[in-house]
Amino acid sequence: MRFCLPVLILLAPSTAFAADSFHFENDILPILARYGCNSSGCHGKAEGQGGFKLSVFASDPEADYAALTKEGRGRRVFPAKPEESLILRKGSGRTAHGGGTKLPFGGEDYRTLRDWIGAGMPLGSPDAPRVVSLRVEPAERVMNPKSKQQLKVFAKYTNGSEKDVTRHARFQTNAEAVAGVSASGMVSTHDVPGEAAVMAAYLGEVGLFRVMVPRPRERVKNTLPQFNVIDKLVDAKLAKLNIAPSELCDDADFLRRIFLDLTGTLPTPEEARKFLADTAKDKRAKLVESLLEKSEFADLWAMRWADLLRVDRQPLGHQRAYLYYKWIRDSIATNKPFDQFARELITAEGPPTEVGPVNFFKVVTKPGEMAGTLSQVFLGVRIACAECHHHPFDRWKQSDYFGMTAFFSTGTTTHPRTRKPVFAHALGTEMPTANPVGDRRIPLAEWMTKPDNPYFARNLANRVWAWMLGRGLVEPVDDVRATNPPSNPELLDALAKFLVENKFDVKKLIVLIASSRAYQTSVTPNATNEKDERNFSRGYFKRPDAEVLLDMICQALGVEEKFAGSPDAKRAVQLWDSKARHDFLKLFGRPSRVSACECERTREPSVSQVLNLLNSLEIQAKLTHEGGTVARLVRDIKDDGKLVEELYLTFFARLPTTNEKAIGLAHLKKYANNRRAATENLAWALLNSTEFLFNH
Repeated sequence: MRFCLPVLILLAPSTAFAADSFHFENDILPILARYGCNSSGCHGKAEGQGGFKLSVFASDPEADYAALTKEGRGRRVFPAKPEESLILRKGSGRTAHGGGTKLPFGGEDYRTLRDWIGAGMPLGSPDAPRVVSLRVEPAERVMNPKSKQQLKVFAKYTNGSEKDVTRHARFQTNAEAVAGVSASGMVSTHDVPGEAAVMAAYLGEVGLFRVMVPRPRERVKNTLPQFNVIDKLVDAKLAKLNIAPSELCDDADFLRRIFLDLTGTLPTPEEARKFLADTAKDKRAKLVESLLEKSEFADLWAMRWADLLRVDRQPLGHQRAYLYYKWIRDSIATNKPFDQFARELITAEGPPTEVGPVNFFKVVTKPGEMAGTLSQVFLGVRIACAECHHHPFDRWKQSDYFGMTAFFSTGTTTHPRTRKPVFAHALGTEMPTANPVGDRRIPLAEWMTKPDNPYFARNLANRVWAWMLGRGLVEPVDDVRATNPPSNPELLDALAKFLVENKFDVKKLIVLIASSRAYQTSVTPNATNEKDERNFSRGYFKRPDAEVLLDMICQALGVEEKFAGSPDAKRAVQLWDSKARHDFLKLFGRPSRVSACECERTREPSVSQVLNLLNSLEIQAKLTHEGGTVARLVRDIKDDGKLVEELYLTFFARLPTTNEKAIGLAHLKKYANNRRAATENLAWALLNSTEFLFNH
């Protein structure tokens, strides 16, 4: 008869481990983090899971220690027989566990937990070394498509020592299409050329690995002109990726693109004819300058900032919300330097019925929300999650969050975990020994708008770039962090430098961007750049904002929209009241302005949107309106060829191709007995085309 020793005897606690050899924060918490026990989807969620709650990403070690060793009548750990501890039984799958088997039975992490329990669950010395930084090896590498690279992560401690912590690090990539990463740190590149940043996180610190994947095959030549510094830096990046940029867009595409980007309007047929016939070499530059002086420019860009700064009638009331909006719009119309704009808002004081920017503090009423909103809007930095725990992907700790919060508090701000006072200090700076005297917002505004602030000018440059080209150099634009680097750091630095040198003149930055070849590049891809979506080697299709799209439809069909409760608004972008009810705007992603996140405005297409455009009774009423574009053109233009041309100029700001004109003429001829209905059908087809519905 054959006998086998029970597995648990083989895994009996090692006598080599003494209580003083363990440190809960350094040895145990990394294991819980590695297997996702303290993630927001498991025991780290607000209410915990199955009666067991851990702090998110080990942000509160003391609370985690108590939860593990003392709560639940101490049943989670069993020092007398460590293998029977509930955390080991559930983690290894020997007892039913909602999260499944997480901890490989008998593995190194299992044994570490078991031996720690057997040693009496020591908390460890408070003087033990702490992790201060991470180093990833390699730090960067150029890789071929469909290749692999194993990363190693080293933690540096306060005593100067280093430790390989790869096995317990968390990994995440910022460009999954270019390169993915496994839970063990194996980076796998795909067949899309580009660059990716892979983050490694461990005990509140983060490190970075950057990978560049050039396009394989023969080296390409870029023979296109460079109009300014933007093109020089874009081309330098494309050369590294072995990608050639697309050709310049034609005059018609540029005309329509710049009109929509700067004013949210379509060029009229008359404006299109004039621009297309102009032979002057500087006509594009002159057009940009003229559009910047239009009232429609102030309308569109005021709407964008009103979204971020939360102009909201619901908490403010009609009068104060309009006063707040008017301050924003007047600032844009007068081209107020952006640093002055930010300072006026941050330090605003006075009656909210008289001082527009004061109303920001009537919408955002809590000190923490004020700090988080202003950081996100003016710095592009998200600090809100650091209210409860260390930022999972960045350097910000709870002390950083409450240091910013203290600028807006009237009393003393206390750290929720340590219960120690936190004095007002800006992100990335040392905490002083006392709060500033007087209005604390003044030194915050001074720091934030300084030319050497590492975030302010870059954030503004990134946002303007994104509004012009369809995506930011940092994307999402309000998630600036070391682990989400810009796709072209040198270009972002150059744009920020330009802003500082030009005293934060936003219009000058717009002119610089619009004058670049990068902005004027065609959306038509070539064989080398068809998969590039991050490096601006070609123009990107941009879906217009909900308000702009509605205005485009109304303008093309020649019938204004009526906005209930806002009789002065002739266009949707002038609708400063975000709570005004409108089904089209809601369906196409207008933000409700309850947060400062760019993500509030949704641009993802949906079936409902398509069905609305195809079947909307409201659009049909405009299409067939007696005072609309179609009825007017049918009455005024008797020549079918000229009628087709006028429709194409109206919807696309260009003349039809020979083939398009022939199709249009054939359609009108076929239904000549009802020319009006035939023209309506042709206009309906143009309106529902990709060319009309997207800015390109």
